Amino acid sequence: MYSIFDYGGMLADEGRMQPYMSALQRAVKPDSVVLDIGTGTGIFALLACHYGARHVYAVETDASIEVARELAERNGFTRRITFIRDLSTRVTLPEKANIIISDLHGALPVYRQHLPAIIDACKRHLAPEGQLIPAREVLRADLVEAPGYYQRFTAPWDSGQFGFDMKPVLDRVINSLWKYRINKDSDTVVAGRSLTWATLDYYKLEHPDISGELVWELDRQATVHGIRVWFDTELAEGVGFSNAPDQPELIYGNVFFPFPVPVSVESGDTVSVRLHANLVGNDYTWNWNSTFFNSNNPEENKAEFRQSTFYGVPLLLDDLHKRNAAYKPVLNEEGVMHLQIMQRMKQGFSLEEIARQVCMQFPERYPDWKKALSDVADLSVRYSE
Repeated sequence: MYSIFDYGGMLADEGRMQPYMSALQRAVKPDSVVLDIGTGTGIFALLACHYGARHVYAVETDASIEVARELAERNGFTRRITFIRDLSTRVTLPEKANIIISDLHGALPVYRQHLPAIIDACKRHLAPEGQLIPAREVLRADLVEAPGYYQRFTAPWDSGQFGFDMKPVLDRVINSLWKYRINKDSDTVVAGRSLTWATLDYYKLEHPDISGELVWELDRQATVHGIRVWFDTELAEGVGFSNAPDQPELIYGNVFFPFPVPVSVESGDTVSVRLHANLVGNDYTWNWNSTFFNSNNPEENKAEFRQSTFYGVPLLLDDLHKRNAAYKPVLNEEGVMHLQIMQRMKQGFSLEEIARQVCMQFPERYPDWKKALSDVADLSVRYSE
């Protein structure tokens, strides 16, 4: 969930805002119906009204939508914007949208439920000949030397400065994605030119899993530490922006995929990285499999790595056991309590009545009914209509 300060940072990012404004202004006509997915504090919805849209449906899951409502009222757009607090994938609009606008990125567009939301919106919410903003995005990567940046993440677990073996943590660090911010004074050097990893055409995209291979044929000696990945966005024909490392820094940053150890390569060597992003639940598991081919000895590779963010997250064995398909769960006390609360909600009791009953049933947990009311109210917010 973003804070107001986060949203302020997005608004202040001119490299992002100006192209979005230009694309939206060009697209909006007097009869336009606009769907703003992930409206946040409502800036795209407000702009769409300002540019002359007939109506805007602004969809958001978190509490920032209340700020958007206030801004709409303050600026005289209340009647032209319908605010919906829900996921766009669960919403059915009363009419199709001529324009669907969104910015659900993290550092990359392959992020949480972004792609499923766009795939669904294109199929269910977009009118024939309607326009998506953005229309497509190209994900690109280069191969880099970045000793200082690499050491920043690995050194605390690799130096042995406290006299302990920290390798279990180091293994997780090198199987994680690192947020890469451009530093003009850094010692980062491009060892392999930028290549296209994947192209996301949102009008044609059918599946949220993305994969591709990157192959660099090197023309100089280098010690490489990983690959960095960014995206180039086409919002509309001729309008877009890029968060490439050689462009002015945007709010998104880049993503760095480290190798387990730095690898020395020579001119003529080839580096292949197979990069896969698979949506599992609400987030992506990333896998990057790297092979360093030796030009001086084709029979023996310099290095081969198999890395995955699956190995970068600490896993509790007890939690894994409980996720097994054959596991037969038994409710703990909290589960029993929540079940009792939900059943009483279904029976039509008020929150105070439920809280008083729960307090009597679980006296050790709740010394008085007002303490129970907080938990009951939380469940009400989450599950009631």
